[in-house]
Amino acid sequence: MQNLRKYAGYSQREFAELVGTTQQHVSEWECGKVEPTLSNIVRILCVLEITFEELTEE
Repeated sequence: MQNLRKYAGYSQREFAELVGTTQQHVSEWECGKVEPTLSNIVRILCVLEITFEELTEE
């Protein structure tokens, strides 16, 4: 997810605001500490304008 976020040009803080979560959650997702909820995954896909398959291929 980190590569996709950076490719889209978002900082963790900006991305968190668009997804509706905190920068800490984004950091934890990217480090593999926790997995995003289904509702967060849907918002991530919308923000990045990608498919679930593209997200899971990374």
